[in-house]
Parts: sequence; C-alpha cells; structure tokens
Amino acid sequence: MKRLLLALIGAYRKYISPCRPPCCRFIPTCSAYALEAVEKYGAFKGGALALRRILKCQPFHRQASIEYDPVP
Repeated sequence: MKRLLLALIGAYRKYISPCRPPCCRFIPTCSAYALEAVEKYGAFKGGALALRRILKCQPFHRQASIEYDPVP
C-alpha cells in the first residue's frame, strides 16, 4: 500500500503538477509533504496526515501568508 501511494504521488508530481500554476499555500508543497509523511509514517498514518494537509490547502483556510508546516 505504501509503495502504491508513493507511486501515485510521484506520478502527480511528474505529470500533473507541472501543468498547473504554482498555488500551494504551504512550505513544503503539499505533494512533498505527502511524500515525506508516507515515507516516514507509512500508508495509513502518513496518508491521513497528507489528507489533512490537502484539506487545509484551500482558499477558505484562515491564513495570512505562506505558512511553514513541516511533517511532525
């Protein structure tokens, strides 16, 4: 399961992300965060951390500027 998630994140970073304008509100980017979280914590906990981060990366999240949010 972990390898599948890492492959999906890698495919997103290689094929989809370059086609979109840079719009991530966090440092590191959401895809880099997800990659690191899944590598560090595994598929379930890392996937949950990545999902929580992706849900925060939207225009209605209260945030003044770019926010530094590393993997715990």
